[in-house]
Amino acid sequence: MKRALMDGSMDLEGKSQMPGGLDHGTRRKLLRLLGKENFRTDLATRVSYGFDATNKVYLPDGVAFPGSAQEVRSILRLANERSFPVIPRGAGSGFTGGAVPIEGGVVLSTERMNRILSVSREDLVAVVQPGVVTGEFQKEVAKLGLFFPPDPASVEFCTIGGNVAECAGGMRALKYGVTRDYVLGLEVVLPTGEIVRTGGRTVKNVVGYDLTRLMVGSEGTLGVITEITLKLIPLPRARSTVLAFFPSVASATQAVSQILSSGILPSAMEIVDRASLECVAMSNPVDYPQDTGAMLLVEVDGPEAATKEEARNVAEISREVSALRVVVSQDEKDSESLWKLRRAISPSLARLRPHRLNEDVVVPRSKLAEAMETFRKIGEEYGVPLTTFGHAGDGNIHVNVLYDRSNEDEATRAEKAARRVMEATVALGGSLSGEHGIGITKSQFLPLEVQPEALELMKKVKSLLDPKGILNPGKIFPRDKG
Repeated sequence: MKRALMDGSMDLEGKSQMPGGLDHGTRRKLLRLLGKENFRTDLATRVSYGFDATNKVYLPDGVAFPGSAQEVRSILRLANERSFPVIPRGAGSGFTGGAVPIEGGVVLSTERMNRILSVSREDLVAVVQPGVVTGEFQKEVAKLGLFFPPDPASVEFCTIGGNVAECAGGMRALKYGVTRDYVLGLEVVLPTGEIVRTGGRTVKNVVGYDLTRLMVGSEGTLGVITEITLKLIPLPRARSTVLAFFPSVASATQAVSQILSSGILPSAMEIVDRASLECVAMSNPVDYPQDTGAMLLVEVDGPEAATKEEARNVAEISREVSALRVVVSQDEKDSESLWKLRRAISPSLARLRPHRLNEDVVVPRSKLAEAMETFRKIGEEYGVPLTTFGHAGDGNIHVNVLYDRSNEDEATRAEKAARRVMEATVALGGSLSGEHGIGITKSQFLPLEVQPEALELMKKVKSLLDPKGILNPGKIFPRDKG
């Protein structure tokens, strides 16, 4: 039975009784298996694990906190026997509803499985459990002179297991790639309870089908990840950041093209439109020229001398393209100060409207300016605030359609604007998601990009691995109407 608390309103009246989705015998077995501290059905816990960053709230029937792959296996075997859904969950920081229990059942949190099992400087390999916080892992390997590049915006609290399940990216994807590029092997518990290992500790591996890649980005629908073998690289010795303000999005994207064609491959390249910049300026002192239409933030890294030279070249190219103002960091503290502007964008948007539809579309880099202008016009057409910012180097744009949920007319217009954004993205040769996944918020749009034959093949893979449909049901694929 689906238990939705309408659009995150969290109206819990009448929901305090023992949930009816799990019978008494099933609850008793889960308690025996995990202990009362690690299987909970109290209302406070169920609410706390019933939503993610979408703020769409669905009550699970219980929340399990397994401490090992064997306990995960036992939960899934019981789920197959008793036919209840199991929903894997990392930190709940996803933007597409991938971890919410839309059909009730048991949320399976990996937070207790949070150990870094080993780090090898010789092999440049680490083995971790899924509940390890990504930012903490990066800091630990940095102490050894090593680097794990994927850097989603939620890096300080998201977990590596969730990153793998969603194939998270981040600002450094242009130079270093995304999470899948650093996953060498996995331990996975399949929906039917079998524990399998994929890949290994070697960079090269072409033995049979690439099951590791199949699992990465599968959004918790094909298996529960219980151990991850990661590739590391040497930590860059230096970094430098260039901040440039341009009169238009078009001039900023022209700078992006010229920087890349000059032979410079930045570690990050972020573009921010005027509307987003204005939101940041409401609460953070930002000194930008009055005629600013877009901001570009470029980071280069590597050997110290080469990094400084590349930063100077980025600044010079920006000026040649008509930058209104250019700032080059002088040291690490300076760089961090400049990046605070970028990190402040997402939370600052609430100053315009309390709610948002956060889309992470991708277009070919040559279409970046056209896409951002198209999205701006869509916002105007539907009368809703719409901001764009994101990873200019790989064409990954975060489109935020802002609205007030209490205003039904505005909420309807926001939904229509979001659909138009998706349609325009595909028309430009782009993709519906670069790093957030599909979950429940984008499943209705999947047929816009994926041909029917490919969609049917995906469903067959899901059915083969999860014949009873118990693992994270209702995600990715469009739901049948009615």
